[in-house]
Amino acid sequence: MEKLYALFEQYPVVCTDSRHCRPDSIFFALKGENFNANAFALSALEQGCRYAVVDEAQYAVDDRFILVDHVLDTLQQLAALHRRRMGTTVIGITGTNGKTTTKELLAAVLKEKYNILYTQGNLNNHIGVPLTLLGLRPEHQIAIVEMGANHPGEIAELCEISQPDYALITNVGKAHLEGFGSLEGVKATKGALYAFVAHKGKGAFVNTDNPHLVEMAKALQPDLRVQPYVRGSVTGASPFLQMELQGSCALCSIAVHTRLVGTYNAENVRAAATVGRFFGLTDEQIQHGIEQYEPQNNRSQFIDTGRNRLIVDAYNANPSSMALSVQNFAQMEAGNKLLILGDMLELGTQSREEHENILHLIHENGFEHVLLVGRHFGEVNTGYPNFDNVDELKEYIKKQDIKDCHILIKGSRGIRLEQVIPLL
Repeated sequence: MEKLYALFEQYPVVCTDSRHCRPDSIFFALKGENFNANAFALSALEQGCRYAVVDEAQYAVDDRFILVDHVLDTLQQLAALHRRRMGTTVIGITGTNGKTTTKELLAAVLKEKYNILYTQGNLNNHIGVPLTLLGLRPEHQIAIVEMGANHPGEIAELCEISQPDYALITNVGKAHLEGFGSLEGVKATKGALYAFVAHKGKGAFVNTDNPHLVEMAKALQPDLRVQPYVRGSVTGASPFLQMELQGSCALCSIAVHTRLVGTYNAENVRAAATVGRFFGLTDEQIQHGIEQYEPQNNRSQFIDTGRNRLIVDAYNANPSSMALSVQNFAQMEAGNKLLILGDMLELGTQSREEHENILHLIHENGFEHVLLVGRHFGEVNTGYPNFDNVDELKEYIKKQDIKDCHILIKGSRGIRLEQVIPLL
């Protein structure tokens, strides 16, 4: 590993896709269910990579190839070694909902004072976390590392790689139940982040209004040092969230006008303010950072198409996030509301019950105009138009004259609801 790290210090750029090689980088030949990048290692070198890390001897034909037992393990070990050598303060973030938005808000705030590195996009898994860490440079003062999980033990593994100093769990809820089995399984997996910093880190930022998080944190005290979220209240949300946050002194407050849609984002804003305060930012810097952040990638986005006003939250969906979105939309002061909801995936044996719960919620809130997409909703839906897939929905919308509506678009990524946006 020391030999490989010496090469990485000389060529500190890592590549895992032979179609997008950067000159003077090191190619790691990862394997997947449907590909074996060992076969593309020579091509990567021909495109400008200096070295290629492979784990099949037949491909290591000259001294530009580094043969290891397992490429992914080597990538993770290299990232962990680099993280230790850099010594950068690392904040680890996980949670069922809101972790990417919270990560982006933290980055927007901390940028006001520090040189930071943070997870790009959704690179939050066993490959994405090492790639993020390998981007650390001496000038970085803080790194914000998002960690996702869909099976037990995954957060613990990512903690061993990223070695976070501070932990932030946004919340725990019913998601990826095919992998976790139950809410308790979710809590056990996500809670590994608290456990790591309790024994090897410096503390956790905890939303003490969330009983699950309080329970998980208390189980680790006195080892876990807890920094509670700053207080805050919602002052408006039609459509953009506005808040009054606790200021740096007893009589101070911070008024923030976000570009986020949904009161459920209030805890994410409070998290960003808490971390900013902890790291010495002024009230003005915190306010500016939060207000500068504009959501992208179909997460809590507001889009005015000229014909309709859309609330697009179609990157992901699970029972808790779906319920919050529907409830927030019901409370929003707007007319001509239309719900376009897609299936919530990866719920295993609880799928039928959870889709029924969402239908009950729709009924309770009096929604009249609802379009549903996917077979899971189709199995329990009795009264609303239901489409097997997004292509069927698109054909239906093309035949309608949908205008002057407020529309919530929410579903799991696999349903691809973002494809209807150009039609609305």
